[in-house]
Amino acid sequence: MSDSLLQVSKVTKRMGKRDLLDGISFKLQKGKIYGFIGPNGAGKTTMMRVMTGLMQPTSGSVKIASYDVHTDREKALSKVGAIIESPVFFDYMTGRQVLRNLSRLHSEIAPSDREIHIEELLTKVRLEKRGDDKVKTYSLGMKQRLGIAQSMLGAPELLLLDEPSNGLDPMGMRELRDIVLHLRDSANYAFFISSHLLDELQQMCDELIVIKEGRLVWQGPAEQLVKEGQRLEDAFMGLMGL
Repeated sequence: MSDSLLQVSKVTKRMGKRDLLDGISFKLQKGKIYGFIGPNGAGKTTMMRVMTGLMQPTSGSVKIASYDVHTDREKALSKVGAIIESPVFFDYMTGRQVLRNLSRLHSEIAPSDREIHIEELLTKVRLEKRGDDKVKTYSLGMKQRLGIAQSMLGAPELLLLDEPSNGLDPMGMRELRDIVLHLRDSANYAFFISSHLLDELQQMCDELIVIKEGRLVWQGPAEQLVKEGQRLEDAFMGLMGL
């Protein structure tokens, strides 16, 4: 049995005569943070849609915890939480009310366990002292952290984050980074983070997955791609042939 939490195997997505994805394969393991990078139009969004079952691949497969995303989607996605850019919440609700309402959509959370689960999540994202404040009083960084708490409802093992640091100030980025690193180390989550903020990814990713024109051009430990004293931006530009 594979020890991979997620396995992408030879995934191709063809639209007309164009391959948006061309035979991509990679694996994700728990306890690691993976940075997913590529230029605009490289196929990052398409890949994330295929990974979450929102788009059917032309060929190939995606399995999460051995469940095929396209033939056993409910079981596969029970292992996944996601936050796409800036999450949207009802401003008149408190952070606790947001999580309470969303927790009802997770049948795996027993009603008697909901409040304990919500309190644990607020603590994990450092919002335990602001849980009873309305979302309209939250900064963008706090809303992002509430989004991460939302993505962890039901105890998934893989968290997909699409541009999670977008629009954050330096303090907000650092706080978000610290939370992600702590969750990796303390709860053994796997993180798959798509971002254009390469300096931020360099500070937290264990491994990097780089695509260009729908093809995988690099996968491996970050330190193998980014040499000591080098910036990820420079290594990335080299892969792009620039």
